[in-house]
Amino acid sequence: MTSRRTLSDLRQDGAESPEFQAAYTETRLRFELGEAVRTRREELGWSQADLAERAAMRQPAIARFEAGGTTPTLPVLERIAAALGLVLSVELKAVPEAAAVKVRPARHGKAESGRTATG
Repeated sequence: MTSRRTLSDLRQDGAESPEFQAAYTETRLRFELGEAVRTRREELGWSQADLAERAAMRQPAIARFEAGGTTPTLPVLERIAAALGLVLSVELKAVPEAAAVKVRPARHGKAESGRTATG
């Protein structure tokens, strides 16, 4: 029988893998965005349904966003920020060379199904 591994164990094992680092960074960012929205919503005394109505969204979408379960687009972030009385600010920062993660470029012109992006 194999022993159970903790999340910390898995994170340590994957620390050297660029793919792991990229996935971890994306997940962390989604979680932090969701946490910031939830915190502001709660400061205002709003329910998820209240925020959803003000942002022209549905409550389940707000719940997924707050849980870090979705990668939002800039227009969605702008709508949520405006609904919360905030301004969206996007910042790009330099990272140390050792911490830089190489990302595989997206395939342009082809969808995953092999069809072109236009149809």
